[in-house]
Amino acid sequence: QVQLVESGGGLVQPGGSLRLSCAASGSFFSILAMGWYRQAPGKQREMVATVASGGSTNYADSVKGRFTVSRDNAKNTVYLQMNSLKPEDTAVYYCNADRVLSIARTYLEVWGQGTLVTVSS
Repeated sequence: QVQLVESGGGLVQPGGSLRLSCAASGSFFSILAMGWYRQAPGKQREMVATVASGGSTNYADSVKGRFTVSRDNAKNTVYLQMNSLKPEDTAVYYCNADRVLSIARTYLEVWGQGTLVTVSS
């Protein structure tokens, strides 16, 4: 079983910064991609940023230049540094691990429980 535990959400003023962390635990061999998605009230879940095991990254246009995704493969942890936050960044942020190679030699996709980020004055 593989679990993702997120931390770092909270309330921040517009223009402020937050850093999210997500650590994977359990029994698995490797994780191909890790990343962050978000879901605002009344909207569909959308991709924010992803990072592959080799380091290549992908960002939503709305966060390019403001958010940075990084990964520590040794710790199976992914981070999201969020700067210049805007009210429209308010959402529940979910950690995702894709193509997780389990000990049963099957590939899994795993989601975290979500952490709320509120950008408001």
